[in-house]
Amino acid sequence: MEQIASVKLHGGTHQVWRHKSDLLDCDMEFALFVPQGDGPFRPLYFLSGLTCTWENAATKAGAQQAAAAANMVLIFPDTSPRGDAVANDENYALGQGAGFYMTATQAPWASHYKMDRYITEELPALVASLLPLAEGKAGITGHSMGGHGALTLAMTYPHLFGSVSAFAPIVAPTQVPWGRDIFTAYLGTEEDEWQRYDACHLIATRGWEDDILIDVGSDDPFYAEQLRPELFAEAAKAASVPVTLRYQEGYDHSYYFVTSFIDDHIAWHAARL
Repeated sequence: MEQIASVKLHGGTHQVWRHKSDLLDCDMEFALFVPQGDGPFRPLYFLSGLTCTWENAATKAGAQQAAAAANMVLIFPDTSPRGDAVANDENYALGQGAGFYMTATQAPWASHYKMDRYITEELPALVASLLPLAEGKAGITGHSMGGHGALTLAMTYPHLFGSVSAFAPIVAPTQVPWGRDIFTAYLGTEEDEWQRYDACHLIATRGWEDDILIDVGSDDPFYAEQLRPELFAEAAKAASVPVTLRYQEGYDHSYYFVTSFIDDHIAWHAARL
C-alpha cells in the first residue's frame, strides 16, 4: 500500500491510502480518520452514495470530531472499482461511482464489480494491517446508495458488524427505478437474485439482533420515488426489529443534511459497539 496523504485533524490524522485490489483487479483508494493515541480503536465504516468517492464523506460529513471523542477510526471506502479497464456507463447511477455494494454477475460488470466483498473481505484486512483495532465487531453507516450498502451488509454479515445506521438510504431497490435499472444491468433479469441486496427483504428474512437508526430529510427530492423508508420501517416492525426512523423537517439529500446529524450517529454506534 502507498500512503498518498496524511493531515492532522482533531488531534488525530486524516489519511489516504492507495493499493492494488486483487479482488477488484484495479487500483483503489480509501481514507481513514485515526484518533490520537495508541489504540486500540473501534472501527466505523462510512459508505458514500452515487457519484461519490471516499472524498465526499471525508470532507463534507463532519464526522471526525465526534469520532475522535469516541476513540473511533472512520473508514471511508470508494463507491466502486476505478480505472480505464473498468466498465463504465454514461448513466450516473451505473458503473464507476455506482457499485451499489454488490457482486455483479453480468458482463461487462462481473470482472470488477464486487464491492460487497471488497468492504467485508479485502478492506478490513488492510485496515487491520495499519492500525490496532479493538476486538469485536465494527459499525457501519452510509448515505443514499451507501445507506443501502450499510443496511444490506450489516444484515448479510452480522458476524462483522455490530451496529448499523443510515442517512436517506435506498431501502427497497427491487421496487424503485434506481434499483430495478441497476439490478438488471448488474445481476440480470432473474428477480429472485435481486432479493439478497434488498434491505426490506433482508430484514424480513434475516432480521437484526439490535436496533437501527435512519434519518431522512422531509425535503429530500428522492424521498417519495427512490428511497421509500416507510417500507423498511413496516418490514422491520413485522420482523420485531426496533427501528428509529426520523424525518428531519426541511432537510434535503445533501451533505448539509448529513453533517447536521452525524454526531447522533457517531454516538449511536459508540454506545452499541
